[in-house]
Amino acid sequence: MKVRNEITEIYDQLIKQMRSYHPSSDFSMIQKAYEIAGEAHKEQKRKSGEPYFVHPMSVALILANLKLDKETIVAAILHDVVEDTDITVEDVEREFGHEVAFLVDSVTKLSNLSMEITQAQMSKEALKHESFRKLIMAMSRDIRVILIKLADRLHNMRTMQFQKPDRQVAISKETMDIYCPMAKRLGISIVQTDLEDLSMQYLYPEAYEAIKAKIEETEQSRRIFVNRIKAEIYSGLKEADVECDVEYALKHYFSIYRKMINKGKTLNEMYDIYALKVIVDSVRDCYVTLGVLHDLYKPVPGRFKDFIALPKSNMYQSLHTTLISSDGTLFEVQIKTREMHEVATYGILAHWKYGMPGENVQTLSGSQKEKAEWLSQILEWQQEISDTDEFIDLVKQDFNLFSETIYCFTPKGDAKSLPKGSCAVDFAYAIHSDIGNHAARCVINGRVCPMETVLNNGDQVEIITDSNQKGPVAEWIHFVKTGTAKNKIHKYIVEGKKERKP
Repeated sequence: MKVRNEITEIYDQLIKQMRSYHPSSDFSMIQKAYEIAGEAHKEQKRKSGEPYFVHPMSVALILANLKLDKETIVAAILHDVVEDTDITVEDVEREFGHEVAFLVDSVTKLSNLSMEITQAQMSKEALKHESFRKLIMAMSRDIRVILIKLADRLHNMRTMQFQKPDRQVAISKETMDIYCPMAKRLGISIVQTDLEDLSMQYLYPEAYEAIKAKIEETEQSRRIFVNRIKAEIYSGLKEADVECDVEYALKHYFSIYRKMINKGKTLNEMYDIYALKVIVDSVRDCYVTLGVLHDLYKPVPGRFKDFIALPKSNMYQSLHTTLISSDGTLFEVQIKTREMHEVATYGILAHWKYGMPGENVQTLSGSQKEKAEWLSQILEWQQEISDTDEFIDLVKQDFNLFSETIYCFTPKGDAKSLPKGSCAVDFAYAIHSDIGNHAARCVINGRVCPMETVLNNGDQVEIITDSNQKGPVAEWIHFVKTGTAKNKIHKYIVEGKKERKP
């Protein structure tokens, strides 16, 4: 009876959450999926001993908290029925339509991949690469497939304590290598950070416990300091006639750990384990707020970043500044609009539409348009590149996960974000494929330079093209950093070899 109540409680939370954001008042399809899947899974148990049906319902609730459409929620409830019960894809299509059946079938194919590859006796590394490719393929066709898979992985990570230690480590490593980067690239930080922290518990348990203990130990004194600063910020912005909300956000454990490693610092030397987020109504108010804060407190030189004028590759926008309080304590403040705050949390889902996501790109918002174009590019690579290792390398480079981002500008002032270490060829292809294919030389900050020249943050770059040039220089493939440039040059080399064959 207790278990039944638990499942019913999850269902009630699901419907309550959907009513809070979904324009429909008819949730009969959700009820139908709940009844069919509940019956199909009724004899199955998880390793924890609880009914298996708790899992798909929990996955559906995670997606409802991300404000997904009804079809995605239904597919989440049904996502394991084809794999684990007698229900077929045809049954799902007959009861719920083609859209839901497609999502369930796509997630099932991803889940069955391990079995298929094991039968083919592939190595573990090949299995991981092929799984990654399959995920990218599914994501490029309908992003909701990967969203269901991310939610599925998140709930599995939340219940990882019931797995054997070796499985805990293996699954956590796969999560850190594949699912966290994917959530990051889509800008869904609310999922990314949870997955990172959950993985860290099993991959770096000693570091996790040390950070957790230190944060709990200093929580009370930190709260007292933060409350004082918040009151001062509210007072200062009220005088400037700026409406705002000020939120205190403790940084996630893995984020703190990564900074400690990258900067070679101990936890005691880390001052930015939390941030104050000042959320305002407009971009103008962001810059007014920055001025007020720099008047209230001394800013730390070199610690200001403007991600509003130059957004991150996943469309994150905010002003970051580090300040010194009257007692000498350093603290970080992030200033953003309410819309930027939504995008920072939900990424591509911030302005989700209640229909098929494959809408005409022209109807999408700026961040959605960029993601739609990125997914189309991934699909193009998938069709052009048959070698799995090469494809994985290309996509991981394009994720731009392990390097800093630099910004370079055209003579007209248009900014292009590139991975650190990119050269002028990468910049040319970032403008347009034709520019890259016919690039002859470049002018960087007024000086003529070779196309292989590595760019620095803030460089102004002009690409000089030559219409007589038939294509890119083959040697450039050894210099470029971006997936787009590498793919276009590779394609040219392959086509050239075909033409030279007798």
